[in-house]
Amino acid sequence: MIEITITLCILGILTAIAMPEATKLLDRVRVRSAVADIESTFNGARHLAIARSAQAEVHIDAGARRLYVIVGSDTARKRDIGTEHGVELSPSRDHMIYSATGAGYGAANLSVVVKRNLAVDTVFVSRLGRIRH
Repeated sequence: MIEITITLCILGILTAIAMPEATKLLDRVRVRSAVADIESTFNGARHLAIARSAQAEVHIDAGARRLYVIVGSDTARKRDIGTEHGVELSPSRDHMIYSATGAGYGAANLSVVVKRNLAVDTVFVSRLGRIRH
């Protein structure tokens, strides 16, 4: 009985030490998956603009933590990034428009900061429509 109690105490101590690191790891995984989803959404909008020979807009609703891809009057895609990945979004602008050639249309570069607790990453979209993070 004493050996089992000592074993359980040691396991409890090791678990208490490992839990914060495991939580940080899970936060980083969630942020990375959200960044990949955001990159996919922007790339998809760019390809839609080229395929349909029309302007495509990626609208970022930071409050609802959603991204919308709008081509003409149609909402081609909606991504609930916040709900699916449990992250916060902080964009520098609320939209990005791609021309029919796939280049960014209008203003300057766009950045979206993706955050969950202490894990943070940023997606940058250049005025040419290229994406990096």
